[in-house]
Amino acid sequence: MEHPSSGQQAALQGVKVIELGALIAGPYAASLLGQFGAEVIKIESPTDGDPLRNWRKLHEGTSLWWYSQSRNKKSLTLNLKSEEGQQIVRELVRDADIVIENFRPGTLEGWGLGWDDLARINPNLIMVRVSGYGQDGPYSQRPGFAAIAESMGGLRNLIGFPDRPPVRTGVSIGDTLASLYGVIGALLAMHHLKVNGGKGQFIDIALYEAVFGVMESLIPEYGASGQVRERSGASLPGISPSSTYLCRDGLYVIIAGNGDSIFKRLMQAIGRADLAADPALARNEGRVRHNDLIDQAISDWTGQHDIGQVLQLLEAADVPSSRVFTAADIYQDPHYRARDMIQRFTLPDGAPIDLPGIVPKLSETPGETRWVGPELGQHTAEILASIGRTPQQIAMLKQRGVI
Repeated sequence: MEHPSSGQQAALQGVKVIELGALIAGPYAASLLGQFGAEVIKIESPTDGDPLRNWRKLHEGTSLWWYSQSRNKKSLTLNLKSEEGQQIVRELVRDADIVIENFRPGTLEGWGLGWDDLARINPNLIMVRVSGYGQDGPYSQRPGFAAIAESMGGLRNLIGFPDRPPVRTGVSIGDTLASLYGVIGALLAMHHLKVNGGKGQFIDIALYEAVFGVMESLIPEYGASGQVRERSGASLPGISPSSTYLCRDGLYVIIAGNGDSIFKRLMQAIGRADLAADPALARNEGRVRHNDLIDQAISDWTGQHDIGQVLQLLEAADVPSSRVFTAADIYQDPHYRARDMIQRFTLPDGAPIDLPGIVPKLSETPGETRWVGPELGQHTAEILASIGRTPQQIAMLKQRGVI
């Protein structure tokens, strides 16, 4: 179940994280902190645990996704609606560095576990609060999921073709973006606390704002000229050429030939020296005006060759290009393997499981998967013993449905 240790010190060694919540936004942030050495105590319902345990493809009743996202976490079961469960959280918070939660705003306050309650216990506490719309504002009490956040944040309107309905990205990008902002916020707050002599604080992350934060020129362009950016299919609006092209064998190639010198090399490679030499196409603004002409020339060429030959010729010409990778392509790719981006571990029943490698790569304190996602309540007794509960007290808590 455990992966051999690198023997190097972890970047977040000694940092204690309490995770309250479920699914992706928030728990993924805790997963990232755990990959770099933080002790992550994940608090789950004693009855069902995190619903992610049962999402998508299962192995012996447990989600394969769970084993990946919950790596390096300790599972503590607690009924947070019970006074005893709430008291245990307070005790754990006393020496915690970070709390991560993704309940609807007001839920933790109702249990006596809100920011004001926990900050009184531990003034140095950093609390990452992830919700659909933020802790305040007119929408704060609405339920929020990634799909809704991606819509409100402006992303969904840009995905797909202009003559068809908007589509999703294929992963819950709103959730993972919020988690990434959560990690950034926690580390910023920790720096302020430890280096600047500041105090603890909470970080208010709204899913829709996490999406909105990466929307590039969307608002500056609208504010300046009233231009509403719309769906553009596979092309990159205002940048040419950059699109997806069909090859002879029915596979698609992505070609980004939008640098001035790259464009010339691309046109030479596809046998269109005339376009390479055309002064009207020497700069991006000219190519944008003639984008249809350029795309047609590239499509005509890719349509005459299988993708392997297309990629070989483009690589020789130093033109950025790629096949559209499937999971099978990724699994077999030598670069992924050379970068240790697919790592094999063992499940509790001895079955192998492949997990994504750790991102980012730190030269002195690299991240590491120490164990895969835990069984429900696997660390309950260990954690409760660490705050002074005796085996008899733990047995009574279990009997009363607190754990």
